Amino acid sequence: MKWKRKRQLAALASHAVLTLFSLLILLPLLWVVRTSLAPEVVAYEIPPRLVFRPTLTNYQELFAVNEFARFYRNSLVVAVGSTILAIPIAALGGYAFARYRTGGRPLQFTVLGTQMLPGIVLILPLFVVYKALGLTNSLSGLVLAYLSFNLPFLVWILMGFYEGIPRELEEAALIDGATPVQAFVRVIFPTSAPGVMATAVLSFILCWNEFLFALILTGAESSTVPVALAALQTQRGVLIGKLSSGVILGILPVLLLAPFIQRYLVRGLTFGAIK
Repeated sequence: MKWKRKRQLAALASHAVLTLFSLLILLPLLWVVRTSLAPEVVAYEIPPRLVFRPTLTNYQELFAVNEFARFYRNSLVVAVGSTILAIPIAALGGYAFARYRTGGRPLQFTVLGTQMLPGIVLILPLFVVYKALGLTNSLSGLVLAYLSFNLPFLVWILMGFYEGIPRELEEAALIDGATPVQAFVRVIFPTSAPGVMATAVLSFILCWNEFLFALILTGAESSTVPVALAALQTQRGVLIGKLSSGVILGILPVLLLAPFIQRYLVRGLTFGAIK
């Protein structure tokens, strides 16, 4: 009986610790929500006031004055466009590396090695090339930049997923008369759907959150959400209420997609480790 009570106390203590850490993690997000709903005067008060009448003024001014809808649309176009272009290429590249060992290990590590270069080293030559090609201040140029720099990482992720798929599935399709391309399209690619979904989610998040390339390669008309949020630093200081509203809107797409992609993301990220 004492042993059972000790187990219950241990479980209660562990739950209390986990709850405390969860609250600590959620506290900054909850404070941002609070600030986004606070009037401008209340947002700057020290010590902060916890009880006030919530208002949507910050959100309204963000769209009416700062034209946040345009920046939001730009981020969606760039993130979705880059992801749509990257997934087929990454799927084919990962499959070639996993099944045919194309280029061997040297080529695979060369592809991965491109991810080790910091973006600050590459942004100046890229800007010069984009300026010569007329791709600055354009969403298409930003899509191509994200595609180029995210693709090696996505190829490596999908390569791990394809290595976890038994070769017998392809061999059975080939015996039934399918060509290698048909075996990939009809058997392997659908089987790797969790991995593809996980990779697409990661690609979208990488594009959505990127700041440096968007800052240098875009202008006033083609800025994305991270750049627009940084622009809320003015001569009057940081517009904390609008900034908090923009942060909430910035994380909204991921929060809305989370219930639909969670099972694909978890299954996909562990898929390549099971052989």
